[in-house]
Amino acid sequence: MMIEAKLAELGITLPQPAAPVASYVPAVEANGMLFISGQLPFVDGKVLTGRVGDTCNLEDAKVAAKACGIMLIAQMKAALGGDLDRVERIVKLGVFIASEPDFTDQPEAANGASDLMEAVFGDAGKHARAAVSVPVLPRNATVEIDCVVQVRAA
Repeated sequence: MMIEAKLAELGITLPQPAAPVASYVPAVEANGMLFISGQLPFVDGKVLTGRVGDTCNLEDAKVAAKACGIMLIAQMKAALGGDLDRVERIVKLGVFIASEPDFTDQPEAANGASDLMEAVFGDAGKHARAAVSVPVLPRNATVEIDCVVQVRAA
């Protein structure tokens, strides 16, 4: 398990995947693609909250984006029967950042997750991405990220 070894090398312990909070499933695998629902930034079982430019700053947003990325990987592992080596490519991240209207550093905030994906999956972690600001996110989260992953057949 190369990806598990990489996570250990990076000092990352995956949390339990978050359960859905409404009427949806955490992930759907279809035709070699894994679609992962938006994940919130959990650290020690609590959601990182706040709006960038109001109650938190850019560095807080990067930390929150990384926490979302870790939860995305936990969801991948669960959806793929524990085998993260089935991941062929991180195709796209959709990054939503709760922020004040004058915040314009969405790309830098989203790098918290993007840099993680590249660190864990190498070149296969390089992906397309959207990073946008929104006025509020579920549970007052600072960041929410969804993901599309290309996977090998089981």
